[in-house]
Amino acid sequence: MLLFPNCKINIGLRVVAKRTDGYHDIETVMYPVRGLCDALEILPDATDDISFTSSGLETGVDPERNICVRAYRAFREACPIGGVRMHLHKTIPMGAGLGGGSADAALTIKGLAELFGVPLTAEQMIRLAAQVGSDVPFFIDGRPTLVTGRGEILAPVAGSPIGHRLVIVKPDESVSTAEAYAGVAPARPESRLGDLFGLPLRQWKGRIVNDFETSVFRIHPTIAAIKEELYRAGALYASMSGSGSAVYGIFEERTPDLPAFEGMFVYQEDMI
Repeated sequence: MLLFPNCKINIGLRVVAKRTDGYHDIETVMYPVRGLCDALEILPDATDDISFTSSGLETGVDPERNICVRAYRAFREACPIGGVRMHLHKTIPMGAGLGGGSADAALTIKGLAELFGVPLTAEQMIRLAAQVGSDVPFFIDGRPTLVTGRGEILAPVAGSPIGHRLVIVKPDESVSTAEAYAGVAPARPESRLGDLFGLPLRQWKGRIVNDFETSVFRIHPTIAAIKEELYRAGALYASMSGSGSAVYGIFEERTPDLPAFEGMFVYQEDMI
């Protein structure tokens, strides 16, 4: 079985409250990026355990701690399944706020259910995904979604920038989630993000915000400069995704000229 976990961007991200369990309540719209994918192969194995290998971009973690392995162990604890051989080829940049690892975990859960014929509903898979990581539940379905709680409460969202050009830029530097949260003071926003997302795209600037930008931009001026350059290049809306370091711009239906980002990771696609 060969699967292609795709990443996401965050359109707005408000840190609403600190929870007693150590997590934070958030409010964000997660929007799928269809063409920027990892590749995940899952094959049955007679060893009754998991054998995991990876290639492509370095994950920087021991194989046993990889999120795909953790997803397998969580699945196996909930459902009796056999062993597998799993290979992950990483293409989605890490430390970017694009959710590549969460996507890998979600597709692991969906793939295991299909491979072993386990009749899980989408809601059951979402509950299982929430045990693995905060952003993982979104990728079970992967449609534009209003995400609240610590990432496990999902709701449909009205509105979409379909037909526009998405540009994602990531510098060499990365931002850890812990670093991003350390500089944020949780607060409940005056306007609901779901309502703001339904506004015309040209009205998003200044209204739809990412709470992480203030502290991350102060520590990483290169990331702030990318956002400014995307606006100079004609973006209708630009923002850091998640806790960074990737920044995206949404343009009219054209391929913008972006010479300022030479040497950085740049990805473009039409939003669908």
